Amino acid sequence: MAGAIQLEASWLAALESEFQQPYMQQLRHFLQAQKDQGATVFPRGGEIFNAFAHTPLDRVKVVILGQDPYHGPGQAHGLCFSVRPGVAIPPSLRNIYKEIERDLGIPPPDHGNLAHWADQGVLLLNSVLTVNAGQAGSHQGKGWETFTDRVVEVVNREREGVVFLLWGSYAQRKGAVIDRERHCVLTAPHPSPLSAHRGFLGCGHFSAANAWLAQRGQTPIDWSLPAL
Repeated sequence: MAGAIQLEASWLAALESEFQQPYMQQLRHFLQAQKDQGATVFPRGGEIFNAFAHTPLDRVKVVILGQDPYHGPGQAHGLCFSVRPGVAIPPSLRNIYKEIERDLGIPPPDHGNLAHWADQGVLLLNSVLTVNAGQAGSHQGKGWETFTDRVVEVVNREREGVVFLLWGSYAQRKGAVIDRERHCVLTAPHPSPLSAHRGFLGCGHFSAANAWLAQRGQTPIDWSLPAL
């Protein structure tokens, strides 16, 4: 982890002090130890903070909270739920596309790269920003959760009228600090095949997010994804 220097400038101004905290130094040591032991860590170093690079703090309109990066080869690139071009679309993302089609009539794309959303102001934030190849959840409890809690707190404090999409109990717990008087918080079950049928499919979050933004004079999100 190259550290704070990688963060986009508006995020760096808000979060630089976090990189001096003991938890972050311990996290840095943990990541170095994983590499020294021969582990492959996803996403690669230059992409760990990709969500911040695509979505500067002063442009955040929507936040989607994920949990861990994908742990398969070639998948994770620093945006939650997103995969690189040419990689099979994961099941949860297929269900997200299904709900967008049901909600907005937008047919699903043939790829899983969500950078187009991120570039419009959708912060695609995982709670944990790294993982060992083939080992789901292997970097949980090492410090990332504290860092990304700070990110949520910063958005809550610094921005006005953000839409938070909290899918599943994990994201909903992480979003407990959000001021619901100033922001729009939409909750639903997780889009994974295990739970999507319990209310994610049919939640209408994408049209609701756009309606909220439009009411506040902001440009809605184009939830379609251009061909790559």
